[in-house]
Amino acid sequence: MSDKIPYHVIEVTPPAAQRGSGYSGGAVHTRSFSGIYRNLRIGFAGALFALFFGTAWLDWGGRQAVLWDLADSKFHVFGTTFWPQDFILLSALLIISAFGLFAITVFAGRVWCGYSCPQSTWTWLYMWCEKITEGDRNQRIKLAAAPWSVNKVARRSLKHALWLAIAVLTGLTFVGYFTPIRPLAQELLSLQLTGVALFWVLFFTGATYLNAGFLREAVCMHMCPYARFQGVMFDKDTLAVAYDPRRGEARGPRKKGSDPRAQQLGDCIDCTLCVQVCPTGIDIRQGLQMACIGCAACIDACDGVMDKMGYPRGLIGYKSEHTLQGGSTHWLRPRLLGYVTALVIMIGALVLALQERSMVSLDVIKDRGLFRENALGQIENIYLLKVINKTQQPQRYQLRLVDADGFELHGSTEFTLRAGELGELPVSVAMLAERPSSSAQDLTFEIQDSDEPSIRSSARSRFVAPLNR
Repeated sequence: MSDKIPYHVIEVTPPAAQRGSGYSGGAVHTRSFSGIYRNLRIGFAGALFALFFGTAWLDWGGRQAVLWDLADSKFHVFGTTFWPQDFILLSALLIISAFGLFAITVFAGRVWCGYSCPQSTWTWLYMWCEKITEGDRNQRIKLAAAPWSVNKVARRSLKHALWLAIAVLTGLTFVGYFTPIRPLAQELLSLQLTGVALFWVLFFTGATYLNAGFLREAVCMHMCPYARFQGVMFDKDTLAVAYDPRRGEARGPRKKGSDPRAQQLGDCIDCTLCVQVCPTGIDIRQGLQMACIGCAACIDACDGVMDKMGYPRGLIGYKSEHTLQGGSTHWLRPRLLGYVTALVIMIGALVLALQERSMVSLDVIKDRGLFRENALGQIENIYLLKVINKTQQPQRYQLRLVDADGFELHGSTEFTLRAGELGELPVSVAMLAERPSSSAQDLTFEIQDSDEPSIRSSARSRFVAPLNR
């Protein structure tokens, strides 16, 4: 427990008006608030929405700029096309992303969850839809408790209509990264979308509608594995959203301008605004909790109260365990430096791999027959060469054998492939010697671009011949 931020258990009895609004596992009705962290989160959300919804509609060179073409096994990213042979690079990118998340967590806790996680971002968007259709927190609580009426049905219907529209747009966009989005949207609007595409659009529509509209904090608390293992990566210098009990206790209401020390009170006026703005309905004053997503909504709310009371900000803030104990945070520490170092090395290796990635692919498939004798009495082996032009322009190639004294290549040695084309080239190799030195010998085929010699690829195969002729 020494490497964990302490959990301060403090008895809190919420006012009757607050019960059932996140304290007891009921529906969480968040209160509107403003502040620097809210603005920062809106900025990140706006960038995420622009990237997700906008990129799918961009064109590049006569095709969709970003498209995972499952039918042709190609992944187009603007001017670059990745093939199945390049998927090791995708694995490397996922590993780098994981290490980046670990490094951020060691440094500042769950800031990914609070500012950039799609689940949190879409949930905030759905909560905004609730606000504009059903009113602010107190109005929503009253509406939820009120009997059904025309007003309630109208407000709820409008809210769910907005939720469903966002969900459909999300499902369409997501599937649009795997199927060209323009014809997909046209088929959906004309109600002609069928088959697998329709299934996945409906699936992601339903998942968005359910997760952001109803499950919300349950996903963060019970379904997301990150919430379970995040504490393992925390240390005493990790910044996390935390309440300072040394400054805040004892809590209690007071008049503005009064001296809290004279009343034996701390700076916390027990207004519970930190709870009312929390999207997971927790009380941050009870210490670090698994349900806290690090969104800093409680910091904005508390800073606003501190400003009105004339107290310094920071009663709730991003703090480390050392800070809470009156010490200072150590910014450079072995665990964080280790993650950052590994991250820098992996990013450098990925950049180098992308630069060195061959823009032509060569695979050699030997014919099932072991060998044959040609018209000249020479032993021949038959091969099928599969060549992929990974560039965005037509290319002319030359084929040859490398370090193959005593062997002769027969067939087309010069050919052209269109951009992104996969070509199959049957060739044969004849052994010039009358008696082979071995029943099986290695051969290396090399293909090279006629105009750009740096674009080349090679592949090995075997030549089989009888020892006694």
